[in-house]
Amino acid sequence: MIDLSTTYLGLALKNPLVVGASPLSQDVDRVRAMEDAGAAAVVLHSLFEEQIVLEEMHLERGLTAGTESYAEAVSYLPDVHTYKLGPDAYLEHVRKAKAAVDVPVIASLNGTSAGAWTRYAKLAQDAGADALELNIYHVATDPARPAADLERHYAELVRNVHAVVRIPVAVKVGSSFTAFANVARQLVDAGANGLVLFNRFYQPDLDIEHLTVSPTLSLSTPGCLLLRLHWVAVLYGKLKTDFAVTGGVHSGHDVLKAMMAGANVAMLTSALLRNGVAHLSTVRQEMAHWMEEREYESVKQMRGSLSQKAVPNPAAFERGNYIKVLSAYELKT
Repeated sequence: MIDLSTTYLGLALKNPLVVGASPLSQDVDRVRAMEDAGAAAVVLHSLFEEQIVLEEMHLERGLTAGTESYAEAVSYLPDVHTYKLGPDAYLEHVRKAKAAVDVPVIASLNGTSAGAWTRYAKLAQDAGADALELNIYHVATDPARPAADLERHYAELVRNVHAVVRIPVAVKVGSSFTAFANVARQLVDAGANGLVLFNRFYQPDLDIEHLTVSPTLSLSTPGCLLLRLHWVAVLYGKLKTDFAVTGGVHSGHDVLKAMMAGANVAMLTSALLRNGVAHLSTVRQEMAHWMEEREYESVKQMRGSLSQKAVPNPAAFERGNYIKVLSAYELKT
């Protein structure tokens, strides 16, 4: 019998398949279906900083005042009649999801600033969450703000959240840092029990006919996986933390690559949005079949086997392999 078990954030999991944060987890029955299809843990959809601020400050009057005179400006603000408010409802959803399934339930907080909203980390813990995923979604657009200041801000935010909870905290960040390895170390030093690599920043499109900025969402593809594999493989063994790969995980082979790079788990989101929750079962079967054919006994056996510190050519993860790759391509053409 092949052992697919792993650990993540101190939690014992039956396999490395974790459902990433998305609207799919807003329905408790669907969370049950995820468990039935083979998910070892579920990250619930995110509670956003903006939702908490809007509710606590009762901004509906402020958001709607003056719409007759400044309709274009107000269009950039969330529609208070359709925007999903309800931090208390989110906490109740955590309670219901936790009661409905036996697998770990991970709450997700999405924000950028240290403030009153971070107290919901403890409230999520009290509601029964087994762990917390802190999704720091911040696009640095101020030319006057140096990178070091932004990095300190990230670390301080993690430190503040870590200080108020007993459950483990994973940090989900983007890759747009000059020295990401150092940023990762700062996050771990600040209390991150796990790093979720990577967040994807969604770029808006420009509507040249109506002269508006339109938000867009493109699901990930397997090609997105390479960046995640690279950094997990580089950091594995260098930082005392767990790793989750998210973005580009669509098949059992993708999960196996993540494990060999050094990840503890692989998170599926776009693949489930595209193929349905039942796709988890297909991914699990692909993993088990591949491992059985090659006589692997466990996931733990393969973890980190293709990390930078384990491969014969560690330069493949660095600039030393750059010219070799380009030269090889030229020879094929």
